[in-house]
Amino acid sequence: MKLHKEYHNSLSVPGKTIRSASLILRGVKNPIIITLASLMISCNPAVLSDARALYVSGEYQAASRVYRDLYRGTPRDQHALRGVISYEMAENYRKLNQSAHAVTAYSNAIRFEYPDTLMYLHYAQMLHREGNYLQASEAYRVFLQIKPGEMMALNGIRGAELAGEWSLNPTRYVVQRMDLINSRHAEFSPMLAHNDGLLYFTSSREDAAGEVKSPVTGMKYNDLYFTSKNSRGEWQKPQRIESEINTVFDEGTPSITPDGDKMYYTFSRVDPDHPTGTEIYHSRRINGVWSAGQPLQIRKGDSISLFAHPAISPSGRYLCFVSDMPGGQGGKDIWRAFITQTGEVMGVENLGPEINSPGNEMFPFMRNDTTLYFSSDGHPGMGGLDLFKATYSSVTGRWQLDNLQSPLNTSADDFGITFTQVGENGFFSSNRDDVRGYDHLYSFSLSMRQILVEGFVVDREDQLIPGASLSVIGNDGSQMQFTSNRKGEYRFTARGGVDYLFMATAEGFLNQKQSLHTSSTVNDTIYYVDFEMTPYNKPVILENIYYDFDRATLRPDSKTELDGLILLLTDHPEIAIQLIAHTDRRGSDAYNRDLSLRRAESVVTYLTSKGIDGARLSAYGEGENKPKSVNSVIASGYDFLNEGDLLTEDFIQMLTPEQQEIADQINRRTEFRVISNIFLTH
Repeated sequence: MKLHKEYHNSLSVPGKTIRSASLILRGVKNPIIITLASLMISCNPAVLSDARALYVSGEYQAASRVYRDLYRGTPRDQHALRGVISYEMAENYRKLNQSAHAVTAYSNAIRFEYPDTLMYLHYAQMLHREGNYLQASEAYRVFLQIKPGEMMALNGIRGAELAGEWSLNPTRYVVQRMDLINSRHAEFSPMLAHNDGLLYFTSSREDAAGEVKSPVTGMKYNDLYFTSKNSRGEWQKPQRIESEINTVFDEGTPSITPDGDKMYYTFSRVDPDHPTGTEIYHSRRINGVWSAGQPLQIRKGDSISLFAHPAISPSGRYLCFVSDMPGGQGGKDIWRAFITQTGEVMGVENLGPEINSPGNEMFPFMRNDTTLYFSSDGHPGMGGLDLFKATYSSVTGRWQLDNLQSPLNTSADDFGITFTQVGENGFFSSNRDDVRGYDHLYSFSLSMRQILVEGFVVDREDQLIPGASLSVIGNDGSQMQFTSNRKGEYRFTARGGVDYLFMATAEGFLNQKQSLHTSSTVNDTIYYVDFEMTPYNKPVILENIYYDFDRATLRPDSKTELDGLILLLTDHPEIAIQLIAHTDRRGSDAYNRDLSLRRAESVVTYLTSKGIDGARLSAYGEGENKPKSVNSVIASGYDFLNEGDLLTEDFIQMLTPEQQEIADQINRRTEFRVISNIFLTH
């Protein structure tokens, strides 16, 4: 019996619990249907009984062939018999994890009105497993009409809804199939050990012990294997553990103690004299060789319940395992045993409804005493078995459950996870992308989101400032120093969820501060933090300062720019500035000097009205005496101007009337200059 697929779907003894026709018909309330179905079944009792015998004995591969031939050979008009065969064939495919075939068979059984209510739930689950989330939700709702409030169906609907969201927004885990380790058969339940230098796993590949093949899977019974790393850290070709630990029976789902000297694993005896045969064994590694396994006594006198999938905690205090013994939440549950220093079980407890559902919880892995990973088909998920993380809070006394989402989870079975000692990396098993339902090993690693911060350092005329110094301090304790390159650029990698404070300094410029908060939830992103530095050795134009014609009164639309100047003065209380106004060439020199002075004074008046100390401000009217020298920014905006042109009256008179108006407008400007150098700090 295969260690996980044959019993994680059954509801009692693993691999043996299949509804017979007599049990199914007990639920049918219409006596006419009962009689008709019975008569139809009796038409070919030998073939149908053969299929059922294989089905009940767990020989699903052989049973599927008989059911398929029987269905093809049944006349199309015998709807009742076709319904019976379709239903039983669907159940058989479900046991084999061949969900696509199961969906078709359940669909036929529904079409032929086969009388079984649980069939609708199984049909929905197979659709879910196939990733047909909309159809699965509809099928779950049909089942809820028959059994309102059924938790498995409610969780199924919620899982189908979430699966669509998770598929569109995958986590940052990167998943890769381990083709070097995988075979044409099945391998599952990886376990890292010996400082991550060895990887143990379960496999049914051809060199497994014994010659007998499982009638359930058609493959050999599972053995324990391992692969090791070479000197370059590369995984090598897998090897079967050559010791008495492997037998002709099933061994698998290993869990290794941190010292690497003890292994717990699942042992499944294939013996008609031992009807359950699924136990937890342990083995010692002596002189590099694993000893023959010995059974672990978990619950005295219980010869009916199964015990499987052991997971020892790093501290050695706890052993989590899977069982269907009484006292659980339904299906297979995860239990926890308390282990003594001598390796004996002192007591067991069910981990409760926060972890265990009405479905099946399987394949636990204890990363530490309060962090548990496992797989479940009962909690809302993407289909089949999904991987979950449970974190225990000593404050609340409760477990917090999180689905690991896509791409670790898919609509297929995803289970048996193991982590490296450091980091969010490891291995797990899945039957994704295998039409036969075979499991294979996959690696995973968490791709850290890349958060970049970059920007320019420029002056007020957008001229690049190379060699500027930038100090960056994060509230996570980080401290960094950068220098802008010859293009005035800087860049660094930041962390999510951190507040950063920037300080830019450059010779001849006022220091400038900036702040940034990086999100802890975004994916790869770039934040731009630019610095526009204010010089203290040359005038700076205040853009967008407007006056009415022949007047010195500020227009309302000028005040936005001046509010920026107020912020600069507030950030730098140590400086004093001079406001300088310029006019164009029209008008007398005396008139223009007077007009420009009054305009500069109107700016001073506005600034003092906003709380700036008047002692830090002075006004000067330049009139038309200092025409503007064209810089690269101005030249880039006007094709008739070149960098270095001086907008004198003689120069302007050579331009067209339209160009003269533009040149006069450029000359009409208001500037400020930092004049109090004595108080400047660098």
